[in-house]
Amino acid sequence: MTGRDIAYRRFRFPADRDVGLADGLTAGPDGLALDGAPGRLTHTDPHSGTTAEYAAGSWTSPVTPLGFAAVELVPSWTAHTPAGCWLRVELRGWAGDAASTGWYELGNWAADDSTVHRASVPGQADDRARVAADTLRVTGATVTGWQVRVTLLRRLDAADGPALRTIGVVASTDPPGVGQRAGARTDAGAGGARGRVLDVPRYAQRLHATGETRWGGGGDSWCSPTCVSMVLDFWGAGPTPDRYAWVTPPGPRPRVVHAARHCFDHAYAGAGNWPFNTAYAATHGVDAFVTRLRSLAEAELFVAAGIPLIVSAAFTAGQVPGLDYDTRGHLIVLAGFTADGDPVLNDPYAPDDERVRRTVPRAPFEHAWQVGSGGIAYVLRPESTPLPPPPAQANW
Repeated sequence: MTGRDIAYRRFRFPADRDVGLADGLTAGPDGLALDGAPGRLTHTDPHSGTTAEYAAGSWTSPVTPLGFAAVELVPSWTAHTPAGCWLRVELRGWAGDAASTGWYELGNWAADDSTVHRASVPGQADDRARVAADTLRVTGATVTGWQVRVTLLRRLDAADGPALRTIGVVASTDPPGVGQRAGARTDAGAGGARGRVLDVPRYAQRLHATGETRWGGGGDSWCSPTCVSMVLDFWGAGPTPDRYAWVTPPGPRPRVVHAARHCFDHAYAGAGNWPFNTAYAATHGVDAFVTRLRSLAEAELFVAAGIPLIVSAAFTAGQVPGLDYDTRGHLIVLAGFTADGDPVLNDPYAPDDERVRRTVPRAPFEHAWQVGSGGIAYVLRPESTPLPPPPAQANW
């Protein structure tokens, strides 16, 4: 398969501890954990004003060369952060044998909101790059490699410590954009998924339009956590009722409210932060990461392997026949393909569950996905379900 340059690299722990530089961290059974002599860090949560001292340790990856000049980098991770614990993710670009940007914060994350407010870090921009919530956008630098740093933090009175399981980054060039013809037929069937539709449950985000309005406003903005809920339940890995018993009144589907709260980014006030959603999914025992795919032909490989995808698209009403609304960014479950290669979607932006399932023309949907988000996809699957073999320039 051909297409633009995209490369994904992930580190797994504890196996990859010594590939990078560990400071104050040791290899534990669940990943990297704070060792017996961690450092100290004082942090003030900007969203609550609470200041606390934390034990802290960090892992810095080696420089990962790309073989091309990237314009965007998106990290994602999986971790255990019990009460009193959280983590910070930072990225910087490299070119040749030197750093070509400074470090940028790509998120302060915790599985719950009892210790810090889970948030991206706004206001980071200079003449080399800028941060747009979950994405590092290169503006004036040359970036042909990257480095990631993860800091684990534990409040001094916390009963248990955090553990980092994986950290990965997808780097890419821009999609072809307007140069791609939305009406052109793409290589349907190349991935072997023609006629296969996975039985993903159908959940409508708009059922919540008049219910819970915290964590991003409810029904009109909960596309991402609703999609994550659908795919978790497809795998039989969704939260058990005791985990969302706090949702009162329970409303139409309390597990979606639970997901929205635990994916919520308090800085941009929405539940659509890409790595926050995959990190939430991973707290339910699945492997989860964010990547970019070059085409629906690559997406077919996942469906053929039995793995539904969550993809991000942008379009105006009628641009994709069958999707009669405007969106600057919307998450949709790609559940399968017709025998002719057209995508079969679970689109949460529906008034009820029955109307979530939609079939749309292949080429205009691919265009809306590739141009709208650069081909962003969430991959959620049990470790026991193998990923399809990656292409030569691996993007998963």
